[in-house]
Amino acid sequence: MKASGNTILVTGGGSGIGRELARRWHDAGNVVIVAGRRLDALEETAQGRPDIHAVALDVDDADALQSALAALVKRFPRLNVLVNNAGIMRHERLDTARDLSVAEQTIATNLLGPIRLIDGLIDHLAQQPDAAIVNVTSGLAFVPLMATATYSATKAAMHSYTQSLREALAGRVEVIELAPPGVQTDLTPGQSTRAGYQPLGDFADEAFALFGQQPTPPEILVANVLPLRHAERDGTHGERLAMLTAASRAMLSGGH
Repeated sequence: MKASGNTILVTGGGSGIGRELARRWHDAGNVVIVAGRRLDALEETAQGRPDIHAVALDVDDADALQSALAALVKRFPRLNVLVNNAGIMRHERLDTARDLSVAEQTIATNLLGPIRLIDGLIDHLAQQPDAAIVNVTSGLAFVPLMATATYSATKAAMHSYTQSLREALAGRVEVIELAPPGVQTDLTPGQSTRAGYQPLGDFADEAFALFGQQPTPPEILVANVLPLRHAERDGTHGERLAMLTAASRAMLSGGH
């Protein structure tokens, strides 16, 4: 992925990792479109940056999405990079019957949303120079957090889908996976100050250094996520799972 001169669509650009990525790509010399449900948050991301554009977009509304993407491409015909960053993470208990609406919403947003966006833009992207798709997954794609089982499962699914997409688009569109560790954002209550999570600025510094490598690595993996990414390889999966399960029990009991 080239460092500058792109037109980049970042979903979930109104907060957290999406906002930080958008601002850094803008400052590096790219036109950036931040998309999401809350236009006020997106406009805050764009404030003071003339080449960040805020666009309301709901990836869960399949019927409206196609026309919205057609309008987006008409407005930004040089769009050549899609960053699937939007996602939700909710605590859920698995040990008793429950309302499955949280699980269903998580799958719709975290898995179906990126698939719909890729499908809606793939023909356009394949015709653009230096085209790329960046799918943001998680370290929890490799070792799950019991307290957020559906979130972890959707990220594992997106890791798999990204591998297939990379093979399908080889030589036409670059496909990159960004798998963050726990980062201090507002993704879940209390996470922005949670001990042991990587400060957002530090994460972005590492991630952008990796994006700047040529060729760009197919997986953007900062140091903090490597123990999860390589747990199976290193024979530490059971140990990592036990640690995350202990943290899950604390979360579900009201602790942090």
